Amino acid sequence: MRHLDAARRFVVKIGSALLVDDETGTIRRAWLESLALNIADARKAGQDVIIVSSGAIALGRRLLGLPTGKLKLEEKQAAAAAGQVLLAHHYQAALAAHGVPAAQLLLTPDDTEDRRRHLNARATLSTLLSLGAVPVINENDTVATAEIRFGDNDRLGARVAQMSSADTLILLSDVQGLYTADPTRNSMAKRIGHIPRITPEIEAMAGGAQSGVGTGGMVTKIAAAKIATAAGCHVLLGNGHALSPLSQFREDHAAATGEAPFSWFEAVAEPIRARKSWIVGHVDLAGRIRVDAGAVRALNNGRSLLPAGVALVTGSFERGDIVAVDGQEMKPHVVLETLNKLAGENGIGRLDIVENRYVGMKSRGCYETPGGTIMLRAHRAIESITLDREVAHLKDSIMPRYAEVIYNG
Repeated sequence: MRHLDAARRFVVKIGSALLVDDETGTIRRAWLESLALNIADARKAGQDVIIVSSGAIALGRRLLGLPTGKLKLEEKQAAAAAGQVLLAHHYQAALAAHGVPAAQLLLTPDDTEDRRRHLNARATLSTLLSLGAVPVINENDTVATAEIRFGDNDRLGARVAQMSSADTLILLSDVQGLYTADPTRNSMAKRIGHIPRITPEIEAMAGGAQSGVGTGGMVTKIAAAKIATAAGCHVLLGNGHALSPLSQFREDHAAATGEAPFSWFEAVAEPIRARKSWIVGHVDLAGRIRVDAGAVRALNNGRSLLPAGVALVTGSFERGDIVAVDGQEMKPHVVLETLNKLAGENGIGRLDIVENRYVGMKSRGCYETPGGTIMLRAHRAIESITLDREVAHLKDSIMPRYAEVIYNG
């Protein structure tokens, strides 16, 4: 079982329900002061700490005298604007009592998805941490209208962990980790201490949001854990209501109590490899570079690209931009011919099957279509991100019948 002691840099996500009293709409001061002490101790131990905190809307609601219950979008934005000032002040005062400076960052999804803004935010975080500060991050709810309606800070916490190359993300909840069923409704529910991989069965165990001041639930925490673990970051999920909420994740707590009252989601990728995959999947190309054969060999071996290996440059780009290498445009038949050669040399696209013929006999068929195999895989990948569920299911049901009609004539 992994404990917080092993973390070099961790992100702790704090929800409104932990930080703000549901009845009074004010900060749980004693709780925040105990958290600040936990963070100060972590800093003394050489650990970098980043806070992702909700609570601005919950605080602003009371400050502006807004009614309980569901707020209009513009009321939520106003509450966020007023409450964020108060939220930052509370964090600054709590951390300053231990000589730890706090810094506020307000982010939107674009700041984690857009490459240049991602790099700028990452550089700011790195500088703040190197100067001994604790960044306190919240979503910029006054402008992120889509997120204020449907989102929460669990996903933001995962993106911040990904952006900052943190090795651990702590999600503080109202339960001691992930259970096989809702423990408030099923007394037979069991806590799962170690989750090596998030499977559909694990996702099915999640429920909805229960808090009156928060928007997140176990569903959003599992979604955040999927993002973080895929980025090479372990996730610790535990109950955060008690004072000194980070102490439960320390190894000495487990030694003293004989238990680790949380769930640990294991990272499923190395941070470097996960970062490269993120770049491929989330960034628009700023240009293209044609390279010679020597440069291709160097890049395939993990080496850097030198100017001598560049044959042609198209587009305008700067440091940090993503470019395609050897992005040569081809006509469809040339693509197929090229793929047939490349894939065929690597044993892709060979098939040996026993078929049921239309005339009632069986035959053994050996087929080889290297280029077609790759193009089909690429086409299905595109379909997976463009077709909605109903269309995808309809296609899957029609496809075998359509193929049968064509085959049989």
